[in-house]
Amino acid sequence: MYTLLDQPVLREPVMISALSGWVDAASAGTDAATHVAGEARTIARFDGDALFDYRSQRPILDIVDGVTKRTVWPEVTVKHGVLAERDLLVLSGSEPDLAWNGFSAAVLDLARKLGVSQLITFGSVPAAVPHTLPAPVMTTASDLSLLKGEVRPPEGLLRVPAAAVSMIDQKVAEGGIPTVGFFVQVPHYVTGSYPSGVIALVRRLGSHLDIDVPLRELLDEERAHRARLDTVIADQPEAQEHVRSLEAMNEEQRTVSGEELASEIERYLRDATPRDRRGDEAPGPAED
Repeated sequence: MYTLLDQPVLREPVMISALSGWVDAASAGTDAATHVAGEARTIARFDGDALFDYRSQRPILDIVDGVTKRTVWPEVTVKHGVLAERDLLVLSGSEPDLAWNGFSAAVLDLARKLGVSQLITFGSVPAAVPHTLPAPVMTTASDLSLLKGEVRPPEGLLRVPAAAVSMIDQKVAEGGIPTVGFFVQVPHYVTGSYPSGVIALVRRLGSHLDIDVPLRELLDEERAHRARLDTVIADQPEAQEHVRSLEAMNEEQRTVSGEELASEIERYLRDATPRDRRGDEAPGPAED
């Protein structure tokens, strides 16, 4: 199901997994993976014909002066880069439409072949959180001993629609490779990208691996994005009140329960367009 283009010499590489689509609200997960990958080079490519329904994720066709020039196909690749002297493998691309079990098994096979020491999943979900405060990050782990400091997974049952990255996580963990998942919560009223969510994921990765990841450009984007949101909400009294209520809940150190988060995700799926559900945009009344 994949082609290994190159097999570099790696030292206990960590694999980052992030796919567009569901569990990529505001593209925060895939944007974080892109930031971490930097100028990494592609070393493996999965078979798109086996993974995608091209009527669901249509290729992009470039026509120049009436001449068909290029077709860009949806894909999933693995890139290799070095960050703070750590070998990183970044699995990214579009969430497959088909063959999730076979795809997950292929990722496990590739991870074993490359000597992956740990899989870290990036994702993002819509939640009742304000843009005015740091984006909270939920955590999952195949073994709680992998988590550092006060980082802990949510308690109780959380039942939500599955994503391909979660199937990869399960298969890789079953194969004996430790897995950790970081899922940033994105305000449900945000449209487009969400730099604050990207920063939260990248910082959590840096803390988890004890490495420094450059954030300067992301911090500039975050300031500009925050200013735009503040301007839009300033013209909407109801939106202002909603943000204040979310801030108040945070000040009370209120944590969102699994039931509440599942309810928020269900609302997101119900109200979103098919395009939104694929992760291209997050729905948001803030700009109505």
